[in-house]
Amino acid sequence: MPDAGTDVRATHVVLVGLMGSGKTTVGKKVAKLIGHRFVDADVEIEARTGRSVASWFEDGEPAFRAAEAQLMEDLLAEPEALVIGAGGGAVVTESTRRRLREGDVTAVYLHGTPQFLASRVQAKAHRPLLTDDPLMVMQEMYDARDGWYREVADVVVEVLPHHEAGEKPKWRIAEQVVEELIDLHVVDPATVASPEVFR
Repeated sequence: MPDAGTDVRATHVVLVGLMGSGKTTVGKKVAKLIGHRFVDADVEIEARTGRSVASWFEDGEPAFRAAEAQLMEDLLAEPEALVIGAGGGAVVTESTRRRLREGDVTAVYLHGTPQFLASRVQAKAHRPLLTDDPLMVMQEMYDARDGWYREVADVVVEVLPHHEAGEKPKWRIAEQVVEELIDLHVVDPATVASPEVFR
């Protein structure tokens, strides 16, 4: 974790959180603002293995988690600092949590309540754990994972206030993430692009 008061030291930026928290959409915006490449872990695992997340789950969740952990290890070994949208369950794996706590990674927890997130999520191919009762699923996942997200997080960003504030909530969340990265000396404010360029 970057220490306050030090020179800017670029790290990988990993967004963690439950499905529906905005890891992909916000991650893409953060990457644009700070000039890094964005990688969606769920999309990347499909591209590298030729198998969808749903297909992996047909072999059981442990098989998918092992592949996911290997992918995260590979991505975090890249010499280029990346912005990564981690899979919602990446923190289930202890080795991944340990890796996310290392000094070359800055983890950002996009936090939302189960009630709010359940109102936003839709069943998709990369969400095999979502059933006909999204609130129940989100509550169970939140209870199991919130502590792990907080364990690895360098900063927690609350998503609900940005959605309640009106238009373009994902941009506001991305801007807060970048502000937090600047405070952690991970990003040089002089190199941050204006959101107006992309809106």
